[in-house]
Amino acid sequence: MSSSPSALNEHRAVERWGLPQVCAAGVLWGTGGLAVQLVREHAPLSALSISGWRTGLAALVLLVVVAAGRRAGLAVRLLREQPRQVVAVGLCTAAYQALYFGAVVAAGVTVATVVSLGLAPVLLTARDAVRGRRWPRAVELGPVVVALVGLVLVSTAPGHGGGSGGEAPVLGVVLAVASGATYALATALGEPLARSNDPLVLTTATTTVGALGLVPVALVVALVAGEPVLTADPAALGWLLYLGVLTFALAYGLLYAGLRSTSSSAAVVATLLEPVTAGVVAALVLGERIGALGVLGMVLVLLAVAGLGWRREPRAPVPEPAH
Repeated sequence: MSSSPSALNEHRAVERWGLPQVCAAGVLWGTGGLAVQLVREHAPLSALSISGWRTGLAALVLLVVVAAGRRAGLAVRLLREQPRQVVAVGLCTAAYQALYFGAVVAAGVTVATVVSLGLAPVLLTARDAVRGRRWPRAVELGPVVVALVGLVLVSTAPGHGGGSGGEAPVLGVVLAVASGATYALATALGEPLARSNDPLVLTTATTTVGALGLVPVALVVALVAGEPVLTADPAALGWLLYLGVLTFALAYGLLYAGLRSTSSSAAVVATLLEPVTAGVVAALVLGERIGALGVLGMVLVLLAVAGLGWRREPRAPVPEPAH
């Protein structure tokens, strides 16, 4: 049975926009660091509390959107049909944030960024090689190597706290490794879900699960530490809303939309645009100097992302028309 022209056109559009959608998610995540700084300038909230706010607000906004679009039933059905996968992706997404923030405190920004973000593409490239029972081809390995070199250079630039260490380096490395592995797992598990489900519905289901897992933990930790969990400052609330709506709800929606036609191993390389964006934002808004090595690192990451277009990604099947 042949597919209709409209189905073929829709399939081509999905393939064409897959990688740009993942890149857009990375860019949005890259603005999150500045937003967190601005929140902390107006309210004494911990990084974990801000992460809880971010995830909780994202879940609330997504639930309102799917309810208004009468798609809440689809989200419930997804949870009923694939509960383990949805719960795993949601909890891994929440855990990745918490582990990353812990790594930043314990080992510093540079170690946390390089290990956490750099480990994910290595793990997923190795997974692809094991699955295919072959060594990665140059066209597959090249962008990963170039991106990792660029990541190291970008992360050691002044705007990324290259000289700032942490309180417990060994613990920080352990947390960063756990963060990178969790990030890779969340992306890998999200790939098959993204190929068979509406991105908005999938984002809503996984984000709600993540919020249910992270918000109580953030609340308990803050109360035990005697830290505030609420704020009435309008500027802080505005930036918290920005973090939840744009850097979480929209960003993860774009990621899952892109994963319909982009492999998880390519996606984690594309999302290395996050530290590149963070460096550009720091330079433009905060006036921080990137330096020659930082600029070189950004160029290398951009070249690596551009090189992903040469990779042959697995294609989602073209849906048959209903009769």
